[in-house]
Amino acid sequence: MTNQNRLFPERLAADGSKTDQNRLREAGHDPSGHRARLRQRLLVGNGDALADHEIIEYLLMTAIPRQDVKPLARLLLKRFGSLSGVFNADPRALTGIPGIKETAAAALKIVGVSALRLARSAVREKPVLSSWQALIDYLHIDMAHLNHERVRVLYLDTQNRLIVDDVLSDGTLDESAIYTREIIRKAMDIGAASMILVHNHPSGSPQPSRADIQVTQKIIEAARLLNISVHDHVIIGREGHVSMKAKGLI
Repeated sequence: MTNQNRLFPERLAADGSKTDQNRLREAGHDPSGHRARLRQRLLVGNGDALADHEIIEYLLMTAIPRQDVKPLARLLLKRFGSLSGVFNADPRALTGIPGIKETAAAALKIVGVSALRLARSAVREKPVLSSWQALIDYLHIDMAHLNHERVRVLYLDTQNRLIVDDVLSDGTLDESAIYTREIIRKAMDIGAASMILVHNHPSGSPQPSRADIQVTQKIIEAARLLNISVHDHVIIGREGHVSMKAKGLI
């Protein structure tokens, strides 16, 4: 009997349910029942069933068994500022937190990767201009949390569908390089009919600077000579986003 239990530790009752012995074993891993309550709230509740720190806690529970991970979840949220900050944090920064090893870092990182891919798929499925909110959601997931400046160009076809999402540069804080000639050449090479310029402000405020406006006008003028339209220049910040077109700057 002892050997049989070792070979088949998860024995079931005749009706397929877990035996009392297995229930007790699971309860021993969660004496207070806290993990079970979180799981039930997640499964039967809506999108707001869990607080931000509880979402992180639940993910950590899968990677760090037999340990109270609530304090660690709160620490991560405080350290990185938001759910997005945690899920998009550099793995080295995550494993630099005491108690976070590679398995836990991977459990957190996969959420950020999944969210970005889902958002990117939504952008690719429809013409960009008719699914503007999906585009903004995607850009926020990818760029709002960054502490350096990222410049990207979205090249569109004649139906305003995304051809290429090109990250032009990743700079240090408050530095970026926008090369007008390179942007126009890329548009010609791939046969783009139009484009949307995007960059982020690591400072948090998405309000355009004078330099932002000047470089945008320069690109618009160069593109116009080749019958390529610049629909917008979107600036992403932690505090939201700004469309230069909506502000009358284009």
